[in-house]
Amino acid sequence: MSSEQLSAILLASDCEESILQALESGEMDLLVPELMLLSMEQDPIHKHKDVLAHTIAVVSKTEPEITVRLGALFHDIGKPKTRSFGHGGVTFRHHEVVGSRMARKRLGKLGYSEQVIDDVVELVRLSGRFKGYADGWSDSAVRRYARDAGPLLGKLNHLIRCDCTTRNANKARGVQEAMDDLECRIAALAEEDRQAAERPGLNGVEVMEYLDIGPGPEVAEALAYLLEIKRNEGDLDMKELRIRLDAWWKLRNK
Repeated sequence: MSSEQLSAILLASDCEESILQALESGEMDLLVPELMLLSMEQDPIHKHKDVLAHTIAVVSKTEPEITVRLGALFHDIGKPKTRSFGHGGVTFRHHEVVGSRMARKRLGKLGYSEQVIDDVVELVRLSGRFKGYADGWSDSAVRRYARDAGPLLGKLNHLIRCDCTTRNANKARGVQEAMDDLECRIAALAEEDRQAAERPGLNGVEVMEYLDIGPGPEVAEALAYLLEIKRNEGDLDMKELRIRLDAWWKLRNK
């Protein structure tokens, strides 16, 4: 059994049918034996009779790209190992972390490349992070989410959107709107950070105070000089910036 076989199943034109056929024939049990255990897990959140049905639904909704499809296939794989009863219901605490480890082990045995494995593991590990967004995230939490996802951000958000398989139209719309809001905030904060990165180490007021000058073209020239330093050398400490500014000011006024 190999990665080519599993990829062929997941990337079929009708992947839901191909997965069901692989389950019925026993092929999937040889490829991903952990998957059948999901049929024994009741899922109170998604209202499916079992987690396996939900998993197949999520896979079938995703775009036909192997990293995303594998992420969908494994995103709940850790639930059987983390099931716990208490407080009047069933929980699967930290199932994403457990599932990411299981995914790495299984995908390694199937012979997937290290890059695919690493990407799928991260998608599975981060797949539950968005659940806390409705409780309210600070800007730092939004930045952390985007930073942790890195180049997988688009695929992660797509997987999360597809993970919503509820038949309740209001709930489904709420999830999509929340993700829309998160993506807008990520874009806005990224632009804010980009603009901040373009600012010199000192602002105009600080330049005027340090050089003991008033508003005028000299301030704009000094800021342009400091911005050039930042672009070429990154952020320097304040002492070094002032030394550079002193040298520039003396040279300019010779």
